[in-house]
Amino acid sequence: MSTSSASMTIRSAFELRSGFRRGLNQLRTGRRGRWIASGLALSLLPKILSAQTMPGTGTSQPATMSSAAATTGGASAPAGYILSPNDQVAVEVFGEDDLRANGRLNPEGNLSVPLLGSVHLAGLSLTQAASKLTELYGRDYLVHPRVNVSLLSYAKRRFSILGQVGHPGNFEMPESSPGGIDLLEAIAMAGGYTRIAAPERITVRRHNASGDQIFKVNAKKFNKGNGGGFLVEPGDTITVGESIF
Repeated sequence: MSTSSASMTIRSAFELRSGFRRGLNQLRTGRRGRWIASGLALSLLPKILSAQTMPGTGTSQPATMSSAAATTGGASAPAGYILSPNDQVAVEVFGEDDLRANGRLNPEGNLSVPLLGSVHLAGLSLTQAASKLTELYGRDYLVHPRVNVSLLSYAKRRFSILGQVGHPGNFEMPESSPGGIDLLEAIAMAGGYTRIAAPERITVRRHNASGDQIFKVNAKKFNKGNGGGFLVEPGDTITVGESIF
């Protein structure tokens, strides 16, 4: 073998060895990188799983709060409740945000509603009011409208008690009984009977569309809580008579 050939052989062997070392180093570096990446992934795994098990946390809470606010914003109307002037109601047409209305019925019992103008709702239940608005919207403006009417607050409903009670005057109906209360409950709100009161001589004056009605009531026959009493309605004037003895 010549000197030049021997030099080429030695140089080739050296380059092969050097290439082997570089490859080994790259392999080690690659493994180390993979080990680092694997360790990082394992450290982040609990946070990833936590995020996956509670999706939408940031958006679900406001929706719940909005629903609660909507619930607490209204009044709990008794079944079959009849709307009257000054009741405050909300009207919602599903899918039509521009048609929402919120207001009090005016003294004539009308409510101003988008597109429809003034609509008479007094004397109707909430279901009947929704049906009326559904019919009116469907007649000229919408196809298959869905309307909901809800009560937000009652109009102030008052009655008066005069005569032989502890505190004669005007009183508001309890919100739990906007349509009327028992006569004995009304008298209790006025401080009860005086010493010379005559429960058997009570007069109730009631004004309605056909004029005034006068009721003669013997409250001695009533036992509070047992039913069978007289229902005092908003606007009634009660007069408790005086005993003649």
